[in-house]
Amino acid sequence: MSSGTIVAIIVVVVVVAAVVIAGSLAMRRRRLQQRFGPEYDRAVESADSRHEAEAELAGREKRVKGLNIRPLDPAARDRYASQWMAVQEQFVDSPAQSVTSAQALITAVMAERGYPTEDPGQIEADLSVEHAATIDQFRTAQELSGRAASGSASTEDLRLALVHYRALFADLLGTDPVSTTPGTTTSDPDDESAPAPRRATDTDAATDTSR
Repeated sequence: MSSGTIVAIIVVVVVVAAVVIAGSLAMRRRRLQQRFGPEYDRAVESADSRHEAEAELAGREKRVKGLNIRPLDPAARDRYASQWMAVQEQFVDSPAQSVTSAQALITAVMAERGYPTEDPGQIEADLSVEHAATIDQFRTAQELSGRAASGSASTEDLRLALVHYRALFADLLGTDPVSTTPGTTTSDPDDESAPAPRRATDTDAATDTSR
């Protein structure tokens, strides 16, 4: 076999390998885009390169695959749905506490499903794998909750925080927590017709003084 033939074979092999690698990377890119949706774009924007972002997202997938993530059984799902309705009803009298309760309830559901809940940053990364459609709403709710903690959140901020928390909560639950018990009347912060948070009145103050 002549040296020219050998060189030609090597060139063909290199070209074929390059095509295969490019095709594999393109397939992985499409898969990650489909799985993560807007989270893919967010990762690309925050990374130094697209390759780095894709490697980071693939790492999230690998980590979550190694966790023992499991669905809730029907009894647990119903229990958490009832607790969520209580959280929404709490919003009428105590919006800030309602948002805090919603955050705690989401953490409880995550823990029962097998998600680690110690590291806030890792929580977002883990949730983005199976709950990419609602992870941005969770981030927004967390930001609004931070305002509530500092005392700078308006009632509308708190209402929106609860609405965004509910989106992730329903995603984790696998069902809308309000629709699980037909016929039950509850205050839904996502409904503009829902009662506004109750303000303290002179009667309340008189009642407190008499205690």
